[in-house]
Amino acid sequence: MLTPPLDNDAVLWSRDPGDDPLIVFLHGYGSDERDLFALREHLPGDFVYASVRAPLEPPFPMSGHSWYAIDSLDSRDPEAITHGATRLLEWLDTVSPTRVGLIGFSQGGAIALQALRLAPERVDFVANLSGYAAGGSLPGDDVIAEQRPPVFWGRGSADTVIPQAAIQHTTEWLPGHSDLVGRIYPGLSHAVSPQELEDLARFVAKQLD
Repeated sequence: MLTPPLDNDAVLWSRDPGDDPLIVFLHGYGSDERDLFALREHLPGDFVYASVRAPLEPPFPMSGHSWYAIDSLDSRDPEAITHGATRLLEWLDTVSPTRVGLIGFSQGGAIALQALRLAPERVDFVANLSGYAAGGSLPGDDVIAEQRPPVFWGRGSADTVIPQAAIQHTTEWLPGHSDLVGRIYPGLSHAVSPQELEDLARFVAKQLD
């Protein structure tokens, strides 16, 4: 399946981009650009916030949009994730922020990490909420292993959506490729909790230093 470009008319902005640092929200499977946009109210106002719409539509009867197809819970093709991340980076080229962070939920978290791996020089930090790191290797992996960009990874102990194999791979992969802040929230399912929002806000605030 070809991954189309992002729809620039669907992007939600907190304000005019200007020269302020940018944070981009990347929603999960079956959702849209409105899903994460309210998170900006809990995060530092020093950033401009943009929420983009994933470029694909899931098969009927699922509504919303997706970054890549999921045929089953165990079907998460790294190449398809790369295609989605490439489209995100192409969109970032049209915005040209001086500094950018990516906050993604589930599929969006996988896309955020994949974009960092594809273009480490263009992504300053990543927050991966209930997501994972795709398998395989990319040219930027050696770069981020040396530079250790800041990454927040939060997930719930009761999350049954992301396959255990993907969680295990991410647990092993992220510490060697990032300055990792990892949190596991007891009893939380595939969602974002108030405690996680507080931890995320602290992580984002530190990126202003």
